[in-house]
Amino acid sequence: MLGRVNHIAIAVPDLTAAAASYRDTLGAAVSEPQALPEHGVTVVFVELPNTKVELLEPLGETSPIAAFLEKNPFGGMHHICYEVDDILAARNRLTASGARVLGNGEPKIGAHGKPVLFLHPKDFFGTLIELEQA
Repeated sequence: MLGRVNHIAIAVPDLTAAAASYRDTLGAAVSEPQALPEHGVTVVFVELPNTKVELLEPLGETSPIAAFLEKNPFGGMHHICYEVDDILAARNRLTASGARVLGNGEPKIGAHGKPVLFLHPKDFFGTLIELEQA
């Protein structure tokens, strides 16, 4: 069911500073910031030869990332995103096996313009999993 790793997401308290660190210190190509109001975040992507790193900061006080940063004020790994060929078939298979899909269970459009779902971290050893339609 799982395809390649699409990205690893890191929550940061200051997106501008984090993007500059990856760009200027590590020499990485970093995208322009993209606000995603439906997800409550602003993101940039660090482009790597084999995957991407998503840096995300809260977009407003009600953002789920704001709560994450309250517990982790310096930031930290937030989730890992895997590609799937058919997001609805993946959802149905996962829920049939007892996995919990966050939200209402329906895919939302993610930063890459493709449908995404998030799976409860308690079902995957403390790791929030994002699935993105390939």
